[in-house]
Amino acid sequence: MVSFQVVLAWFLRDQPWWLIVGAAYLLGAFADHGLFVMIHECTHQLLFKNRNANRWASMFANLPQIFPSAISFEKYHIKHHSFQGVHELDADLPNKWEAKLINNSFLGKALWLLFYPVFQVFRLSRLREIHPFDGWILTNVLMQVAFTTIIWYFMGWPAIAFLLLSFFFSVGLHPLGARWIQEHYLTHSAEQETYSYYGNFNVVAFNVGFHNEHHDFPSIPWNKLPEIKRTAPEYYDTLYYHTSWTKLFFRFLFDREISLFNRILRKDRGRVALTDISKPDADLTKIDSLKSELATSIDK
Repeated sequence: MVSFQVVLAWFLRDQPWWLIVGAAYLLGAFADHGLFVMIHECTHQLLFKNRNANRWASMFANLPQIFPSAISFEKYHIKHHSFQGVHELDADLPNKWEAKLINNSFLGKALWLLFYPVFQVFRLSRLREIHPFDGWILTNVLMQVAFTTIIWYFMGWPAIAFLLLSFFFSVGLHPLGARWIQEHYLTHSAEQETYSYYGNFNVVAFNVGFHNEHHDFPSIPWNKLPEIKRTAPEYYDTLYYHTSWTKLFFRFLFDREISLFNRILRKDRGRVALTDISKPDADLTKIDSLKSELATSIDK
């Protein structure tokens, strides 16, 4: 997918703007969305067994997206799993001012989707307990600067424009952007806060639509998520779910009953210290395994 984006950028380096925009919407957005899902897999340490190998892979997948976000995503996404709905810890929740600004108007929601990555950046200031910078972040930034400079030098600004548009469309004003509404916005029930998507786009989105399954079993890789649903239909077939991101995309834009306020919030964060570091579920599984092995060794 990285190669696909680079090659396409090369072919578009001297093409008219309408072809660049069209290619970004119809092709680049899908590739960038797939790369984002791979970054997500690396965040949960599901591509390699070694944590650092996953981080290098996530930064490689991040390259065509221009913005250095792979390592930052790791920091904030694991907190989302641990503290879903807690305003000061869950970056997936919109800011209060963000929800008021967008409200329930078509134009507001369209602009919110179009500039979704920008709104996410503004959320970081409220997540003060998460350390925003370290050596891995710096490495991510330097890799992106080097990659972008090379693309600009050999292909020019049209190639950069294609990559930027692909990134914004992959998470924004595009049927793929409906994924953010699908996952945790209350579109069917005021009591069910997480929804899965079982449509055709899962084929090119590495089954990221199986979101209830993913939250239940964060250490299961993308290719095994459908198997969870097949194994436990009594749990998943009884839940509300989506079958079309495209239909949800237009419903979100035009339905005034759906806004950024359609989320479940939690004030109780449990007895978790401010210095706590959330870990991927895979890490905890390893710790439990080591404890079990140690206990067995002591018994012997």
